[in-house]
Amino acid sequence: MDRRLFLKNTGQASLALSLAGLLPLDDLLNMDIQAKGQFFKLSLAQWSLHKAILESKTLNPLDFAKKAKELGFDAVEYVNQLYTIDQANVGAGIIKLIKELKTRSSDNGVKNVLIMIDGEGELAALTKANRDDAIAKHSRWVDAAAELGCHSIRVNLFGLGAENDFAVWKETSVDGLGRLAQYAAKSKINVIVENHGGLSSDAGKLTDVIRTIGLKNCGTLPDFGNFCVKRQGGERWGAPCIDEYDKYKGVLELMPFAHGVSAKTFDFDAAGNETTIDYFKMLGIVKKAGYTGHIGVEYEGSRLGEEEGIKATKALLLKAAAQLK
Repeated sequence: MDRRLFLKNTGQASLALSLAGLLPLDDLLNMDIQAKGQFFKLSLAQWSLHKAILESKTLNPLDFAKKAKELGFDAVEYVNQLYTIDQANVGAGIIKLIKELKTRSSDNGVKNVLIMIDGEGELAALTKANRDDAIAKHSRWVDAAAELGCHSIRVNLFGLGAENDFAVWKETSVDGLGRLAQYAAKSKINVIVENHGGLSSDAGKLTDVIRTIGLKNCGTLPDFGNFCVKRQGGERWGAPCIDEYDKYKGVLELMPFAHGVSAKTFDFDAAGNETTIDYFKMLGIVKKAGYTGHIGVEYEGSRLGEEEGIKATKALLLKAAAQLK
């Protein structure tokens, strides 16, 4: 008998999830399970497939919605930097891209949740001219998100030169992020900041900025695994982390402002548990906050293939949800 039919007919879905905690990872990857305790919706973050898109080039980024559906997801989170835009006419290029993504997501019955924005200037830049430029570039993606039917754009809150002093960074962040959020409010789009390195990974400082702005559409995207505040040599990426914010405290502080959640994973043990993040503790924090929106699966590991890592992350989320009280 088909396994899903068996579980449905016998009402043993929750038992299957309990047993899942005892099964080897290989078996977990092959399980098709539904969590009765699932309090959130699942979405797939496109970054989980960035190697297939950028390195092996086995996946056309325009086929992301189709691939997500094949992997069992009905909602997606895009990453702007995975698409090539004609720099001679960026505005027209974005419009053309969004039209194509909208068609393909509709054809595959997939909901568009958000767009992650990178490489469009620094919203907390030291000079107003640079902040103005970043706001203008991000505004195009606000319009794109609205057309695509997303509820948010995810932004970074970097500011080269401003991050050496919290008071300065707070001032520039409130200005750049706040003005972008004001623009986005006209289209009912949320502007949400991910803890993505530097002072944005200090949840206490980031929430101070969000509170000061005080706009309902200006919030956060808590990421379970991005709490490195300072790296060796002052590098933004790549170098070893020398100052890391407590990830559980960080998510707890960010959740009151969350319009999305990113379930980051790097690797799994034999039982299917993430090796660096206690998912049972983390999901408990998310549930206690009353969050019922999308949690984006974002696998960033290297031992498992991308699709295996995606499946393992999804299985872990369902397993952890089922065991929460």
